Amino acid sequence: MPKLTHFDDNGNPNMVDVSQKETTVRIAEASGYVYMEKATLYTILNKEISKGDVFQIAKISGIMASKQTSSIIPLCHPIIIDKVTLEISPDLDKSRVFITSSVTCRGATGVEMEALTAVSVAALTIYDMCKAIDRSMTIDEIKLNKKTGGKSGEWIRKSE
Repeated sequence: MPKLTHFDDNGNPNMVDVSQKETTVRIAEASGYVYMEKATLYTILNKEISKGDVFQIAKISGIMASKQTSSIIPLCHPIIIDKVTLEISPDLDKSRVFITSSVTCRGATGVEMEALTAVSVAALTIYDMCKAIDRSMTIDEIKLNKKTGGKSGEWIRKSE
């Protein structure tokens, strides 16, 4: 089993030293869902939420959050992010929205946490903006789907 890198030999928390790692282009892609009542999804799509355009605000919040990941995850490195994309797609048949994020940087460590943070905060924003009409919403299946760059190269989630 691989060693956990965020602990030293004595079990103490440890920020990983990336100073000797090669700078490469690194990309991470993550996704997740927000399940809700059909009426809630229609209310969002018809832009009838008084707080504003739910999907646009969720995109902005997810992008902003990705840039602040090292401030909220204690052992994450501050990273200069080159690009963040965040897409939100409604699925009327399953009464949910699908959120995807892709984060790119040129650096010595990856951006997996930034991509996961973008999806998580976008999902939380959707919940926050719609909770007055649907407290039954569920945030689910937030996961890393792909990462490229660095010594370990490409990793892609196997089909489920």
